[in-house]
Amino acid sequence: MGKREANRRARSKAILNAALEVFARKGMSGATMDGIAAAAGVTKPTLYLYFETKEQLFQAMMAAKRDEMLGALDLAEASDWVETLHRFAWQYAETVLRPDMLSLARLVIAEAERQPDIGAQYQAAGPDRLLAGIMAWLDGQRRAGHLVFDDAELAAQDLWGLILSAPRTRALHRPDALPERAEVARYLHNGLRVFLKAYAGDPADALARLERFIRG
Repeated sequence: MGKREANRRARSKAILNAALEVFARKGMSGATMDGIAAAAGVTKPTLYLYFETKEQLFQAMMAAKRDEMLGALDLAEASDWVETLHRFAWQYAETVLRPDMLSLARLVIAEAERQPDIGAQYQAAGPDRLLAGIMAWLDGQRRAGHLVFDDAELAAQDLWGLILSAPRTRALHRPDALPERAEVARYLHNGLRVFLKAYAGDPADALARLERFIRG
């Protein structure tokens, strides 16, 4: 990678990080390109060279977080599919329980009733795309004989519902009471156990592997 391309990527990442900070404080409707440019330490014309509209920037920011989470499903780094699932669960938890991501979700929910398109943009750019990536990975594990299910969407919804639904819902309602890592682990590991019991082709083997990864 050349120096110019490296600089461009670094600036793009800085803009996306600044965008998350501003969107998490101001919401979609309250955030401005001027504010994002200032937070990123770039001029407004420079910002427009990277992203032409606030909506495009929002989608790119959400896509970056989605890619971080789905990156954990890359089998290139782990040959064991249960290890990959365990790694993804933690990447997902650590991302969606970040204070700025929780703040963003709260603001989107608050704005969605008055401006439904904001909720639709958030859903399409984040959860829907993440769900599609999870479904694709689960379907690959089904073809490999590791998982058994009829509906990939329902299996994916079960997975992320089981591993984090309760602590995330509580964190959305209680900004002052974010869960400790031990509490997240309690829900996450139990959710993975339930998921593997329901969907693994060989539940006993899958659960035994999971316990090894949990123990580290």
